[in-house]
Amino acid sequence: MTDQTQETHETQGTGVRRAAVHPLLPGSVARGQNFWVQWIAGPATAEASSHSEMLLLLPDDGGATVHTHTAAPEVRQVPGRSVCVLPPGAVSVRLAGAGRAALLASSRPDLASGVVLNEADYALPDVRIRPVGAGYRRRTPSLAVQVMAVDAVRPPAEKPRLKMFQSDTLSINWVEYQGPRDRRQLSPHQHADFEQGSLAMAGDFVHHLRVNWGSDADQWRADEHLHAPSPSMITVPVLLVHTSEGVGPGRHLLIDVFSPPRQDFIDKGWVANAGDYERRE
Repeated sequence: MTDQTQETHETQGTGVRRAAVHPLLPGSVARGQNFWVQWIAGPATAEASSHSEMLLLLPDDGGATVHTHTAAPEVRQVPGRSVCVLPPGAVSVRLAGAGRAALLASSRPDLASGVVLNEADYALPDVRIRPVGAGYRRRTPSLAVQVMAVDAVRPPAEKPRLKMFQSDTLSINWVEYQGPRDRRQLSPHQHADFEQGSLAMAGDFVHHLRVNWGSDADQWRADEHLHAPSPSMITVPVLLVHTSEGVGPGRHLLIDVFSPPRQDFIDKGWVANAGDYERRE
């Protein structure tokens, strides 16, 4: 383990690329093939630009001032404990006091080469990952900032720890609970054609990772259990079995990031603001 990342073993012949837990400093950016996550903390103004809507996550009571630079520019004070959908284009975000936040996007043309912590992972794209595609569009077009109060959203009955939100090209699971997760009720699973970003925003976690055995025993890999303090980010690649366990006392907040949006969750009625969108044909 280095000071910056904690990596899984190099993958050879398993079809599963390596993963890493990236500690996040203010301004740090980590990515998946279809999404970027920027950590914001402290008094500095964060600048970003995207071709699609962005999601601003404010996990604590402190809010932020958002300035959008669009055809209909807006300066908006947004409260803490909220998920904000920001319009396409350039935005500026300044936190109130010593706050913290995360900014999620499916494109970041403003980022210079070498800025992203795990940029090397995407030197060659994984052709198995579904592209963002046409995505979704708002049923009522708007360039205004959309604010959703997290505490006003009821979780799905089937998923009482989760609250789900989307933009035109992203969806997230807001996973929040007190104390350690019940180790008898973990949920190991894998994805065949999309990645999952897991952003630790509060509390300590262990990401449990497994590569399924193939026919060549020389390529088998030991299970891994990577410590993930907050704030940190891991992008779980295609076909890597994974589950995350909150450990220790206190509050745990983990954000699962997907792009394109999880159509299966939308179809089940679990995504709080899905009614604002329709699929592009």
